[in-house]
Amino acid sequence: MKRFLIPVLLSLFLVQIWFTGCASVPVHPISNDEQNESILKYPVILVHGIAVHDRKSIIDFWGRIPETLSNHGIKVYFGNTDAWGTFESNAEILKTTIDNVLSETMSEKVNLIAHSKGGLDSRFFIWKYDYGDKVASLTTISTPHHGAEIADLIFQQKIIHTKSVRNILKIYGDLYGDINPDLYNVNYQLTTFKMREFNENVIMDERVYYQSVYSIMKNEFDDLIFFNSYLYIKRIRGANDGVVSEASATWSNNNLKLENISHTEIVDYKKHKISGINIPDIYLDIVRDLGKKGF
Repeated sequence: MKRFLIPVLLSLFLVQIWFTGCASVPVHPISNDEQNESILKYPVILVHGIAVHDRKSIIDFWGRIPETLSNHGIKVYFGNTDAWGTFESNAEILKTTIDNVLSETMSEKVNLIAHSKGGLDSRFFIWKYDYGDKVASLTTISTPHHGAEIADLIFQQKIIHTKSVRNILKIYGDLYGDINPDLYNVNYQLTTFKMREFNENVIMDERVYYQSVYSIMKNEFDDLIFFNSYLYIKRIRGANDGVVSEASATWSNNNLKLENISHTEIVDYKKHKISGINIPDIYLDIVRDLGKKGF
């Protein structure tokens, strides 16, 4: 097993460097004829996963997605969560963000669209603060609802539990610019065995509409950033997007699978078509469907 660890961790490290610091300011709708569509009743809040920020602006983590939604008259905001925050810590940040958005827009509810761990942060937030009356819907994008096999692999390494490594992880989180970084416990929370406990306790709120959208890679060459991690997850769990297995991403009674798109390509950071698909159109279809449901 150890022979897989270094290349897998290297792949993840490269992803972390690639996404350090991302688009920051809330995106407000601009005036154009498409605003007449009135797609959504409630504003959208985009919630990112690990290793990224939406409080800084170096690259656009969400690519063209906020602008596309904004151009269709949708109010779009960012969750402002930490890159390496635990469920508990990021839920508290989300509560502040959502309260502020509700106050600013005078809306009764919001729609959450959350990528990767952001989906778990959002689930935990709704459950912990009993916000089912303020969240109309939660759409998770490539979220490891049943845990991440790579988190298991990291947790199995004795070195990760040493005091020196945990101190290094703490320093790394502080340098990242997080409010409450906790890399060690974030990895622990994402393990498959810890997520079993999470799912037993953090149940769905009947007032909220939940759905899961996820993708899988065709093979290890689909996205070379995830060459090694894809192969590792494929060997032990099957189809995956380079980070999250299909088995883990499948959740709720509403699931949509997309083909030949990696874990990060699904947030449009490349800003071009992937396998013939214009990524922002996926999100436009999501909000149009939510609008038809009255959200």
